[in-house]
Amino acid sequence: MVQEQATAMGTLCQHAQPSGTEDDPDNRAMLGATGAAVGAPTYQHKQGWADPDNPRALSPGRDTAVGSMAKKVAIIGGGSSGLCAIKACLQEGLEPICFERTGDIGGLWRFEEHAEEGRASIYRSVIINTSKEMMCFSDFPIPEDFPNYMHNSKIMEYFRMYARHFDLLRHIRFRTSVCRVSKRPDFATTGQWEVVTESEGKQEEAVFDAVLVCTGHHTEAHLPLSTFPGIEKFKGHYLHSRDYKDAQIFTDKRVVVIGIGNSGSDLAVEISQTAKQVFLSTRRGAWILNRVGKKGYPIDTIFTTRMKMFLKNLLSASMVSDFTEKELNARFDHSHYGLKPKHRVIDQHPTVNDDLPNRIISGRVLVKPNVQEFTETSAIFEDGTREDIDAVVFATGYSFSFPFLEGCVKVVENQISLYKFMFPPTMEKPTLAFIGLIQPLGAIMPISELQCRWATRVFKGLNKLPPQHDMEADIKQKKEAMAKRYVKSQRHTIQVDYIPYMDELACQVGVKPNLLALFLTDPKLALEVVFGPCTPYQYRLRGPGEWAGAREAILTQRQRIIKPLQTRHVEKHASAPAMSLVFKLVGTAAVLAVIFAYL
Repeated sequence: MVQEQATAMGTLCQHAQPSGTEDDPDNRAMLGATGAAVGAPTYQHKQGWADPDNPRALSPGRDTAVGSMAKKVAIIGGGSSGLCAIKACLQEGLEPICFERTGDIGGLWRFEEHAEEGRASIYRSVIINTSKEMMCFSDFPIPEDFPNYMHNSKIMEYFRMYARHFDLLRHIRFRTSVCRVSKRPDFATTGQWEVVTESEGKQEEAVFDAVLVCTGHHTEAHLPLSTFPGIEKFKGHYLHSRDYKDAQIFTDKRVVVIGIGNSGSDLAVEISQTAKQVFLSTRRGAWILNRVGKKGYPIDTIFTTRMKMFLKNLLSASMVSDFTEKELNARFDHSHYGLKPKHRVIDQHPTVNDDLPNRIISGRVLVKPNVQEFTETSAIFEDGTREDIDAVVFATGYSFSFPFLEGCVKVVENQISLYKFMFPPTMEKPTLAFIGLIQPLGAIMPISELQCRWATRVFKGLNKLPPQHDMEADIKQKKEAMAKRYVKSQRHTIQVDYIPYMDELACQVGVKPNLLALFLTDPKLALEVVFGPCTPYQYRLRGPGEWAGAREAILTQRQRIIKPLQTRHVEKHASAPAMSLVFKLVGTAAVLAVIFAYL
């Protein structure tokens, strides 16, 4: 647990006075007498970061009132995307009402003992695959004493801090399902929506000026039983990974885990600690990344830099794959471990797992090809081998759909046509946007936040979308690029590369870092922006929603990475001066090249 008072650097873009009441029993269930989220630490700002005299730097309780003419925005879902959607609406002076079908925030990241229909469900031990500096909201850094890779309970603590600090809970209607979202008869001129909701068996209808769909893409378990002959006569137990909670039910069992994505590899490792034997079945194999990179830094803070992106763009895809595969095989040879796929490393969404090679080398996990068929008591694999088994776990991913949207979007095998993965291109008015409906090579939460910042400005008319034919051309180009790059899979229909996509959104909002200006006026910051991890704070340096604390957050991000690791004092031995700064200075030409590449 975090200390009762955690230091952090939150805030502080101007946001609107929340409407609603604290008399909501669902709100009271999560709020203490002072309105603080139960279990959330007191969140203090570093001195000087929250300036009470700065109209942009507001603390909770000092908000600007929403006017009576504010546009009303329906937000569907109270997970991470829903929370930042509420805040973005408030920042732009809109009036948000968030509908959450359960009794709490958190969405995917809230652990429940029992899976709920229509909601993603995680297992008890889940740890996120993106590090805290890369996944935080851009004006609310995660406390420095939080671990770099957080357990789901820590993620929930952070969400509660965020919701409390920006006073978001009062805008959420808990235990309220959205039944139908449809255009009003005068939509072509007003862009308004009729939203029908249900709570405690009663339906209500309300009119909204815009809608943000924040339900994500982990809603419906994809369970392709028809592709596994014999499963209907299998006498053992089988389940989808969404229904898995812990490994105790598999004690002394022989278990097949089907699928080698992040969930499949995690479950194979965890179940192998109690099971008699685990078989990890994969059609294609996978390249396995470790969370811990060189010198112990989180791997995403090493790979996700502007300089690395610049260098990557200078190389062919084959050269990038050669280099990356060499790095991964240096840890363990994927061929020896039966994991090497036919495709190259950049052709598939990466699988992140720290422990899988250890379980394979100890024999606790045996890698097998795809299951050809099941019998009553065994699995027959495509290589002809047969194994007696007691249980099967299908880690076969998720599908998404939006049954509450009447005729607005079409989803076929996880394919959906959205401009910048957000806006349906055929709408007469751009008052519907999807948030977080992407699969990034990086953290999703900062992407959702920036999507919300853009969408709310579009709703207000501050930003315009291009003509329909231009949007459709952009959609076509992105789909073709995905099809060319990735192996065919329902998993690879909404893929984005983190920095290019964030910059694409940032250009729309007007918050993309101006590297040339930074280099001329603040070279120290420019060097960290170019060479350091591309953290979300970079998109608060300028433009709408600018945050006065962004510069310091960037310059101190490495300290927050190291801080939670320093739980024991270690004497430092004298050594030669670090050369990193020298290399950075010598690399000025490279910096300039990157700057002009990003102009």
